[in-house]
Amino acid sequence: MAEQLVFELALRPAMGREDFFVSAANAGAVAQIDAWRDWPHGKLVLAGPEGAGKTHLAHVWAGMTGAVLVEAGDLDDRVAEEHADAPALVVENAHRLAGQPAREAALFHLHNALIQRAAPTLFTATDGPERWGLGLPDLDSRMRQAGLARVAPPDDALLMAVMMKLAHDRALPLTPKTLAHVAPRIERSFAAVRAFVDALDARALAAKRPPRFKDAKAVLAEMKQPVSR
Repeated sequence: MAEQLVFELALRPAMGREDFFVSAANAGAVAQIDAWRDWPHGKLVLAGPEGAGKTHLAHVWAGMTGAVLVEAGDLDDRVAEEHADAPALVVENAHRLAGQPAREAALFHLHNALIQRAAPTLFTATDGPERWGLGLPDLDSRMRQAGLARVAPPDDALLMAVMMKLAHDRALPLTPKTLAHVAPRIERSFAAVRAFVDALDARALAAKRPPRFKDAKAVLAEMKQPVSR
């Protein structure tokens, strides 16, 4: 059943990156990314918790549009001037601008330059702009004009699909029993899935045999151990 569920998921090429899987957790956001020409005022906020796949989806969109990717923490007047002529822009972790007047001002000027040329902009964040706490009123009002797409934490189906893809890339066999056991017990993030596959692969290489169900359980248990200080 788990194997059937995995293969029923939609599979999208991620513009030269690893395959991007679509499930109920991100289907709505994917649809809004596909409809980027219809974004309100040419901009969209892609909101969701850490590890939900926002960055991956932002890279997919950048591949579609030729967008330049900028980390919010790197924004300053020089970066704003450098990218004022970009065909499209991705600002990662835009919520982290709050409380940094110089960076907020840099984004405000960059945003205005892009809007004047009708260049679309995608912002990733943990929540909608009304929750960012921006101190620059003009920037705050413009961010609230953006469309909002939400990405939920990965569901079991999505975690299993990504786990299977990562394992396949390493020629690491995972049984449906293993997938079904791990998915509901692992942290809801792609980073955790990658760490699990890495650890399972290392264990299999050390044992010089394919991983067994007990190996998967052992790796899960190790991942849940508190870090000693």
